[in-house]
Amino acid sequence: MTMPGESPMTLFSLTTRAMSAQMVRMNAATSNLANAGSVSSTEEGAYRPIRAVFSVELDRASGLAGVTSGGLVRAETAPTKRYDPGHPLADAEGFIFEAPVDETAEMVEIMESARQYQNLVQALQTAKQLMLETLRSQ
Repeated sequence: MTMPGESPMTLFSLTTRAMSAQMVRMNAATSNLANAGSVSSTEEGAYRPIRAVFSVELDRASGLAGVTSGGLVRAETAPTKRYDPGHPLADAEGFIFEAPVDETAEMVEIMESARQYQNLVQALQTAKQLMLETLRSQ
């Protein structure tokens, strides 16, 4: 919704928000990928993947719907318990807890968000070109 004193959403502000959302999504997946394979001596201490949460925001003045970030949430996925008594982080029973990160899924998430970002850049370029052509024809 447009707050008092704010201008209505435009194609440019809408696209900028969407691009920011894709960057948040990409950064979360990159963080997950960076922590893949990390281990802990406790189940509670093991890294849990994070995901960006988004919600739709309607601008009544323009009728456009945009995206807003609701923050990041940790996955409830349990870490992988692995018997490795020689590992320096092994608990008293010889177990370590590995981060439950699916590297393939994270790479797909990164590629999808990068592609969406690229599509948004192209949409902005097209809108800019159409506006310039409209101005030239007048």
